[in-house]
Amino acid sequence: MELQKLSNGHHLDFQRMEDGSSPEQEEFLPHKSNGKKISQFTDFEGKTSFGMSVFNLSNAIMGSGILGLSYALSNTGIILFPILLTCIAVLSSYSIHLLLRSAGVVGIRAYEQLGKRALGHTGKILAAVVITMHNIGAMSSYLFIVKYELPLVIQAFLGLQHSTGEWFLNGNYLIIIVSICIILPLALMRQLGYLGYTSGFSLTCMVFFLISVIYKKFNIPCPLEGFSNYTAVNISIDVECEAKYFTINQQTAYTVPILAFAFVCHPEVLPIYTELHNPTKRRMQAIANVSILGMFVMYLLTAIFGYLTFFANTEAELLHTYSKVDPLDTLILCVRLAVLVAVTLTVPVVLFPIRRALLQLLFPEKPFHWARHIFIAVCLLFFVNLLVIFVPNIRDIFGIIGATSAPSLIFILPGLFYIRIVPKDQEPTFSRPKIQAACFTALGFIFMSMSLTFIALDWINGENRSGGGH
Repeated sequence: MELQKLSNGHHLDFQRMEDGSSPEQEEFLPHKSNGKKISQFTDFEGKTSFGMSVFNLSNAIMGSGILGLSYALSNTGIILFPILLTCIAVLSSYSIHLLLRSAGVVGIRAYEQLGKRALGHTGKILAAVVITMHNIGAMSSYLFIVKYELPLVIQAFLGLQHSTGEWFLNGNYLIIIVSICIILPLALMRQLGYLGYTSGFSLTCMVFFLISVIYKKFNIPCPLEGFSNYTAVNISIDVECEAKYFTINQQTAYTVPILAFAFVCHPEVLPIYTELHNPTKRRMQAIANVSILGMFVMYLLTAIFGYLTFFANTEAELLHTYSKVDPLDTLILCVRLAVLVAVTLTVPVVLFPIRRALLQLLFPEKPFHWARHIFIAVCLLFFVNLLVIFVPNIRDIFGIIGATSAPSLIFILPGLFYIRIVPKDQEPTFSRPKIQAACFTALGFIFMSMSLTFIALDWINGENRSGGGH
């Protein structure tokens, strides 16, 4: 996956595309065209198909945050939530457009090299550090889910009421086993495209999760007997089981940053672009649009049917809500196992951009070498396992990192890259596209400020309500 050699930021002589326009002049939304497409990149000859690229990017988008979307809907309403989710999906697609346009101008498909071209060596270091910290946080989050959920699932399948202290019920041992037996072999693949099959299986697991959520909507009655403590405070059955179309409360403001980060996939976009067969901006934008649309549909259906199952009793973690109804429900146990498989198979996809960032930072001119490839993967997994095992509050630490890195990757850096990289003779400083990019960058700082403020309020109040989409 890693680039064998980059162009050090110099312009490349691009060949014209099939419609006679240069790749950097392609539009945000792709259009159909006829004729043979000629790649404008010479850094790497990709072989990954359109479908496999969609699987990988969709898997990168899909995070554990999907489990909290029903709770987000309960605090926004059935009408307001889809509006917000639609806006975020469009903004995410626009952000990828800015990245691809910047990459097309200079002929570089590496986030770190775009940072160098836009902001000098400091920009290269900044991009590499942001990607590394964000994706290490995502890996830690996924392994935390494995650490705490897998023992409970095994315990439930064995019919045990309490942990017996056996090694296979110890989360620390389990994440080490999962990391060595599943994650590491996949992370050692030379190219990200090879993970398209496991990404497809991961998405299949999440589709099973969605189908189960829809099925449970028609099998769990309202009001819920298991939630009798909620109805003891004079909440009528009609109110408890009534869907809210618009909801504005203290929790509503917390859902905005959560939704804003629901489509984070930007560290993976350029690596996937690098390995794409017949790479053009239009083709990669189509992959991004298909992936975002698919995840949008899955997010929306999961949130709506999860909310319509529990209404006022919807909790921040949807699977926990189902477990309160029936802790030994076989279907929900299978769903929990499927979610664990999905997040486990996402870890190698998230690891690839970190390794690429480190290679760009430490060995920018070196050709591919298996020793470096394997060594970095082993060190990253070892480091993340240590964090998850020995640092109990690591999720709080990465909560802050995520609140700064996610808006940087989605909003701030793509906007800055576009403004700095696209030549003024193509787009004047005060042209509409560059003004839009500047506003987009400012929006990122707003989301960052909101996230950090809510995290600070959570810590002051001793609560844990805010977080990223992953």
